[in-house]
Amino acid sequence: MIIIKRYPNRKLYNTEAKQYITLEGIADLIRQGIEIQVIDHTSGEDLTALTLTQIILEQEKRQSGLLTNSFLMGLIRAGGDRLSALHRSLHSPLQFWRQFDDEIKRRVQALVQQGDLSDKEGKTLLEKLIQQGLRSTRESQIITEEELERYLKQRQAPTQEDIRKLHQQLDELSIKIDQIRERGDHEK
Repeated sequence: MIIIKRYPNRKLYNTEAKQYITLEGIADLIRQGIEIQVIDHTSGEDLTALTLTQIILEQEKRQSGLLTNSFLMGLIRAGGDRLSALHRSLHSPLQFWRQFDDEIKRRVQALVQQGDLSDKEGKTLLEKLIQQGLRSTRESQIITEEELERYLKQRQAPTQEDIRKLHQQLDELSIKIDQIRERGDHEK
């Protein structure tokens, strides 16, 4: 695990490489499968979850569409409650795929409502997406475990360890949001 120190001037320092690093540099380390921990140089506080959130926000600025506006607004409105719901949904792969399918249906319906697709084209597209998903499911049943592992790794699919860490980060974010909310309530 690489320790990154965050200084009061907000600069990040990679203690292993002994040089400053950017948020994008940290993202590259994570993509390479390297574990990182970000520590406040002065207080020793763990800032990993906060830094990972900043990385996601920076990526969202560059690649609009990673997170939907409705998801982000709902997250802000619900605070820790929404993060807890997301945390629970990650425990259920079936629920995750249902949400994924619902999002596809919602987007196809939006294209129909905007007039970009006719009702018939929307239904056809949805059927093709569903058939493609079923075909992929059938094909995946005949591949070996090694082939599946290689396939998932090539596509940078999260591992069980990645999901566990995501759960931990969601827990930490929930706590921080609750703390911020409590501070705001005390200031009123």
